[in-house]
Amino acid sequence: MKEKIDRFMACNRFAIAGVSRSKNKFGNMVFREMKKKGYNVVPVNPCLDSFEGERCYRSIGELPPDVDALIVITKPEVTTGIIKDAKEKGIKNIFLQQGSQDRAIIESESGSEGMNLISRHCILMFAKPSGIHKFHGSILKLFGLYPKQGNGVNP
Repeated sequence: MKEKIDRFMACNRFAIAGVSRSKNKFGNMVFREMKKKGYNVVPVNPCLDSFEGERCYRSIGELPPDVDALIVITKPEVTTGIIKDAKEKGIKNIFLQQGSQDRAIIESESGSEGMNLISRHCILMFAKPSGIHKFHGSILKLFGLYPKQGNGVNP
């Protein structure tokens, strides 16, 4: 699992599907945190033209060709379509934030050719973690639940 996360985090440009007009939504926090930490991020929301002063893309299909990773922070019923669109766009690095996936999504996509699909984790534990996210990672390491290299415990 750790290799998959490292490959994801090595990407150059990240789209974040799930930014919102509601200021306190987690997708907004992820966008702000990653941007603040120097990541090249672009927002995706079908109802917004701009977000935090950046052009907001209305669909995965509209994303520029240099987007090579996608963070999904949507309800599972929306996530399925987003993954389908990402595959059509050629985006193979996808991080499903906790709560955005269900077992059916993971089972149907985990065997897709060349797909680097990550789930059951919080992106902010791996994106230059600080504060509570760094602490959370430390706790998981302490209890042996942090993603490991090779055949670690975590699926």
